[in-house]
Amino acid sequence: MTDVTAPGAPAELPALYASGRRKRQRARRLRIASYVIGLAILGSFVLFADWSSISEDFFNIEVMREQFPEIITVAAKNTVLYTAMSYTGGVIIGVVVALLRLSPVKAYRAVALTYIEVLRGLPALVTIILIGFVVPIVTKVQWPEPFGLNGGGVFALALVAGAYLAETVRAGIEAVPRGQAEASRSLGLSSMQSMRFVVIPQAFRIVIPPLTNELVMLLKDTSLLSVLGATIATKELLKFGQDVTADSFNGSALVLAAIIYLLMTMSLTWVARRLEDRTRMYR
Repeated sequence: MTDVTAPGAPAELPALYASGRRKRQRARRLRIASYVIGLAILGSFVLFADWSSISEDFFNIEVMREQFPEIITVAAKNTVLYTAMSYTGGVIIGVVVALLRLSPVKAYRAVALTYIEVLRGLPALVTIILIGFVVPIVTKVQWPEPFGLNGGGVFALALVAGAYLAETVRAGIEAVPRGQAEASRSLGLSSMQSMRFVVIPQAFRIVIPPLTNELVMLLKDTSLLSVLGATIATKELLKFGQDVTADSFNGSALVLAAIIYLLMTMSLTWVARRLEDRTRMYR
């Protein structure tokens, strides 16, 4: 490494070194200033906020206690059910579309790419409204019970998840060494059997982190189903909290729903981390 103070060193090096040091010092001062401003804002909120009103309107233990057991037996159960249904549908759609994307037939690849670009380009809320409200109007066919409009919302979430998972699965398939498929075919497996029994299982093992991330995203996206409305038996967590808040003029039920969402997503993230660590051990 050239010594900037040594004789014969390029003349511009000391200036460049000094300039770089000034930039680092300036960045450090800006970072410290942002911390100070953030702490000042937080301190002002803590000091001057009306904590008695906040506690009464958003952390009322009595209001929260009144939501049990329905917030668990109905709202949380439906949230988990909608998540499981949309994720299962999304995985199935994602695998099929990923295989179409890898097909040697150009028309199949075009259809798959169009599906992915459209569903990833549209906001999930727009897709839910189109599938939940517009499709029944156009087709004159209502979504079947017991989920009603939420059934359409779950299908919409599955379509959106399928678009994202298709690219994830495709990347996983392409990451499997080509020799794996060639070796399986040399043992007598057909191309379809090789893909089913050899390539896809390894691809799923590779893409466990993004797959579990999509599951967490879907769990949170079930809150978008509240736009469709719901019966008492088909409410998910957000709709449950919204209705209680509208009836009681108290936001504690929404805070409780947020806490339950947080507990579920943190649990899923922990499980995903354990799966990822376990998969890494067996590679």
